[in-house]
Amino acid sequence: MKETKQAPATPEARAAMHEMMAAFEAFKGANDARLDEIERKSSADTLLEEKVARIDQAVASAQARLDRVVSEGRRPGLAPSGGFAATSPMKGEEKSAFDGYLKTGQSFGLELKAGLSTASNSAGYVVPEQTERAIERRLMAGSPMREIATVRTVGAGVFGKPVSTAGVASGWVAETAARPETDPATLALLEFPSADLYANPAATQSLLDDALIDLDEWLAAEVEDAFAAQETQAFVTGDGVNKPRGFLGYDIVAEADHEWGEIGYVASGAAGAFAAEDPTDRLIDLVYAPKAQYRPNGRFVMNRKTVSTVRKFKDADGAYIWQPAQRAGETASLLGYRVTEIETMPDIGANSAAIAFGDFQRGYLIVDRAGVRVLRDPYSAKPYVLFYTTKRVGGGVQNFDAIKVMKFSAS
Repeated sequence: MKETKQAPATPEARAAMHEMMAAFEAFKGANDARLDEIERKSSADTLLEEKVARIDQAVASAQARLDRVVSEGRRPGLAPSGGFAATSPMKGEEKSAFDGYLKTGQSFGLELKAGLSTASNSAGYVVPEQTERAIERRLMAGSPMREIATVRTVGAGVFGKPVSTAGVASGWVAETAARPETDPATLALLEFPSADLYANPAATQSLLDDALIDLDEWLAAEVEDAFAAQETQAFVTGDGVNKPRGFLGYDIVAEADHEWGEIGYVASGAAGAFAAEDPTDRLIDLVYAPKAQYRPNGRFVMNRKTVSTVRKFKDADGAYIWQPAQRAGETASLLGYRVTEIETMPDIGANSAAIAFGDFQRGYLIVDRAGVRVLRDPYSAKPYVLFYTTKRVGGGVQNFDAIKVMKFSAS
């Protein structure tokens, strides 16, 4: 996983943090009153339920604002005057050559001046390394899966990774006893093919002619949201056909029966819901489903609707198991483990795998094929100029012991 340095908290981040803490304190007070009324009357007043729901929405909104502020703080930009930082090797003639292609389509001498090559399958140009890195860095800040998984850049269309599914056998012997031959390790080759991901941002010629516009930064910003949304969906639920294979795209079986190549699940205890009694116990079962070596870097993954549900749970001592981030730049926690909200995770429903837990850095691999391609198209959507931008991305589970899910079923 690529690390992102945490910048000092901005005034906006501190304000968002204070808003979050205040909303959560109000939520705890209202939910405590709701639970007390349920205990006394076996049900809560409708008005009180609505109050808790409203405050819960406020907590969710405050958390979303805090996440947005933190994400924007991590999102890198390019130097405003030269396109790249002063240490960038792309200067002068190289920069002018690439800008000339984006602005006017002029490609004469582009390969020589900017070091760019044509992409044979799209008739476009491979963008400069600096622009590619800018896109990758912005994706890292905007894509939750890229923040928690391992990301590798490769030069081939298919990345093969050998893994040991059963270690080398060993044993104890006396000092002078014979050493019988042991069974070798069992190896499996996991393959991660790259698939084309594309976006088609548009610009007017006036925008392109504007000297104050940094076209490299503009292109990176335009494709960021489109790429991040498609990637995240595929990394979670993708079937592996012309897209990455998501961790929910594999066979999901009961943890007691799971084998290599399958994702183990822990049942929630009720069909399409948490168990009516002690729902926190099932979350604890999920935490302890992976082996001990995967728990120190473990985290929960779920969407905001599921977070809204577990936010109401308490442990045996009456403490809320969900806690907001204590400092700007941190994430909320559940049972002491970090929570990553990914909106493409399924909602709680019959047999849905709405919650995942594990060490995603060791469990999931994202493969970036080196080279982002751009094809300038001034004809298809006049008077706009389109920039058909493609990159090749793959992904899949690389360690099936590191990620477990909760299936919302009775067993």
